[in-house]
Amino acid sequence: MPRRQRGLALGALLAAAALAIAAFPFRATVWGGLLLAIGEAGVVGGLADWFAVTALFRHPLGLPIPHTAIIPANWELLARRVGTMVGDRVLTKTYVAAEIGRIDLAGLLASGAERVKRADLEAVTRTIARWLVTQVSGGATGEVMTRVRRLLAQQPLAPLLADLLEAARTHGWDERMAAGLATALGDALERPTFRATMGDIVDGLLARYRESMAAGPRFVLGLAHIFGVVDRERLVTALHAGLREVAADPEHPLRRRVAELVAELPGRLRDDPVLAARVEAIKIEALESPVLARLVDDAAAAVRQAIATDVAAEGSEIVVWVADRLERVRQALLEDADLRVQLDAWAKARAVELVERHHGRLAGFIENGVRALGPDGAVRLIEEHAGDDLQYIRLNGTVVGGLAGGAIYGLHLLVRIL
Repeated sequence: MPRRQRGLALGALLAAAALAIAAFPFRATVWGGLLLAIGEAGVVGGLADWFAVTALFRHPLGLPIPHTAIIPANWELLARRVGTMVGDRVLTKTYVAAEIGRIDLAGLLASGAERVKRADLEAVTRTIARWLVTQVSGGATGEVMTRVRRLLAQQPLAPLLADLLEAARTHGWDERMAAGLATALGDALERPTFRATMGDIVDGLLARYRESMAAGPRFVLGLAHIFGVVDRERLVTALHAGLREVAADPEHPLRRRVAELVAELPGRLRDDPVLAARVEAIKIEALESPVLARLVDDAAAAVRQAIATDVAAEGSEIVVWVADRLERVRQALLEDADLRVQLDAWAKARAVELVERHHGRLAGFIENGVRALGPDGAVRLIEEHAGDDLQYIRLNGTVVGGLAGGAIYGLHLLVRIL
């Protein structure tokens, strides 16, 4: 409690005691009796209020008097009642919904869109991209891929793949993805580990192809392999060179063929059950393949490296692409008042739905917060916020007690005179 208010209350109590002691020898006189009554009543009132204030927080003089130390003894009940009062009677659903309705979200959106500039969007995008590249570790990528594989195993792949291909073609992402994938794989093939993994895949494909052939062609293919005509390293090198050509040439025949396949493949995936079954079988086999797992890990590392290199460059394509989209959103918020009104209504409706759904937890949340303070913490909290008023209660008790004692003594004199 504040020392100044405590000293003031104690000073008033001592002053009343001193007045009673000083007036005691003159108690036979009218004025001496009046001052003695005032002093004695002031001491009684001050002590009574000191006991009452102290009993709220602890046992007065350390004595285990019944019904003292009220807050520490009942802090759990206090927490429950505070939670009920605030959650059910103060922050009611109606009040919270009304306060949400008063927020001018449309104006805030317009003001924020006006203050933010294109350079700010680029800076934020670059910062977030750098953070993601540095913070998303290989282990986190592996966990994400594990969840993706589990999700893919549960869902039919053909309809999902058809929807993704249509969306990519509509937005022109298929060309970007083809170029980006060719670049990423080409960069990855320069790393020994990824190159070795790709060599394992080539060996596996050659082995399956050889098993499916007749005896004559199988023998010819075996001779070609023995004499080095068909060699995994040569095939990987050819694949590497081909990927470089595809990435560098927008008019490459393979890229045009990929665009044609993307255009016709969604319909076939939906209408051809044989193709859908083959896609599903390939999916299951791929998800269970340890070679694919290594390939995905290497590809994720290559993508992270490519993103880090791009973001570090001055004219980052990723930063420019994301900033362009954000700039379109900013311009729309500035120029389209109807859009701001719609966003305002949508956000407020969602917020009110959350209040309606989770309001019942508010009382429990507040109760747990008060309960977490513990008995000592509850005592300190109330003393810190109500200490001044509690000490003034002691001061008022001394003053009011003295005035009441003087009034009673005066009334006694009046009755005696009458």
